[in-house]
Amino acid sequence: MAKLLIVDDEADVREFTANFFRRRSIDVITASGGREALEITRKHRPELVLLDIRMEGISGIETLKRIKEHDKSIKVIMVTGKKPEEEDAYGRCRQLGASEYILKPLKLDELEKIVKDILKD
Repeated sequence: MAKLLIVDDEADVREFTANFFRRRSIDVITASGGREALEITRKHRPELVLLDIRMEGISGIETLKRIKEHDKSIKVIMVTGKKPEEEDAYGRCRQLGASEYILKPLKLDELEKIVKDILKD
């Protein structure tokens, strides 16, 4: 099974998304923030991280940067309510090595396709 880490400070979003992927036989781990996500990536080395940009504490962009400094092979999909041009979030995420940038509200059929495409690489 593939390992997917879902990081979001909104528990309902995090658990809904986790359950969606668990029903598709994907091994899912969740984290409620950047600090927890960094601990999990070091300990469990997920193949893919779904990472919210706006979180309390360590932001998603800072978390992305630290994940990539630790292990460049971990793929990261940034999830946000921000439009790509806001604060140049898209450009910063791409520069730091994000594989994809997805806007909320999540369209689960699109997200599932992207996740499966990345995990099969």
